[in-house]
Amino acid sequence: MRIANTISDSIVDGSGLRFTVFTQGCPHACPGCHNPATHDPAGGEETTPLLLMERMGNNPLLRGITLSGGEPFLQAAACVELCRMVHEKGLDVWVYTGYTYEELLAQGDPAHLALLEETDVLVDGPFMQAQKTYGLPFRGSANQRLIDMKKTHAEGRVVLWTQGDALAHFTRPES
Repeated sequence: MRIANTISDSIVDGSGLRFTVFTQGCPHACPGCHNPATHDPAGGEETTPLLLMERMGNNPLLRGITLSGGEPFLQAAACVELCRMVHEKGLDVWVYTGYTYEELLAQGDPAHLALLEETDVLVDGPFMQAQKTYGLPFRGSANQRLIDMKKTHAEGRVVLWTQGDALAHFTRPES
């Protein structure tokens, strides 16, 4: 797995305190992207899901992990392995992608579908400079959606995540 960087205590990459992994490599090259250094698939550093879990540690304040980019779906199989380990710890998973949910489904790639299954909230769609906003939580442009993947799978249609869902759906189990 190739990554650009990690942040151990982000509050802007999803609900609650998050461990954020910036994957390396992105085909979208969105104008105005805030992470252009992640575009080159040969950049960054090589690591493994297990080493990322060790880097994440056992911070009891973490709500979950966020996969950002770059484009996590370029490394979907490794991301699935990481997400499964995160879920085993009782944490949630947010994934940012420049693809839309519908594009990922249409591609039919088994690794992409597996990553969608391991995702609790999908932030989909490319960053669009003309729709840039600071007023919407957890996204950079108004076209991007926060999709509640559990509800989406259960209902067979896209169900958007709302701030009120944070405690209802992603409360960590009692130890």
